Amino acid sequence: MFSKRVWSFWKGADKNCSLTPKSKRRILAAKATTNIRISPMEERHTERVADIEKASQTSPWSVKSFQNEVGKENSIFVVAENKGQVFGYAGLWMVMDEAHIINVAIDPEHRREKLGERLIVHILKEALEQGATCATLEVRVGNEAAIGLYSKLGFTECGRRKKYYPDNKEDALVMWLYHLNEWTPPGE
Repeated sequence: MFSKRVWSFWKGADKNCSLTPKSKRRILAAKATTNIRISPMEERHTERVADIEKASQTSPWSVKSFQNEVGKENSIFVVAENKGQVFGYAGLWMVMDEAHIINVAIDPEHRREKLGERLIVHILKEALEQGATCATLEVRVGNEAAIGLYSKLGFTECGRRKKYYPDNKEDALVMWLYHLNEWTPPGE
């Protein structure tokens, strides 16, 4: 439920409300992501996905790399969108019965809105339908938000790859979600 002050802003009744510019952006961003639809990534999405990637990753994939994943067998890439506007994406590769999460990124203006969680849950469910029995990923040791999300989703830390990331030689945590067929996403 919106507070009276927020509702005044929302309705446009109080043009001089005391909300900060950042608060106003968050309210508008929340409105934009209310009716998010998760759908397969298509070629038309790849430029926006690459922009989100550049804003999120220190070694971003190119537009061409994302185009190569569209419709590729053993590849599941999805976007979170509303009315054609892409807010984030996630992708994994199927390797035999393993789902290897490759990329997850959310537009910086729309982080902390549970879009990453929704995208990951979606691709894991698709992987399960394609026969995956487990899932794995690597994550930077310093990315505490991502580690927290993966842990919430049932992933456990199983190892470390020393100096895995070439840009700054940061270690990667290796995380696994075993028994995917017995997995229940949070809130379900």
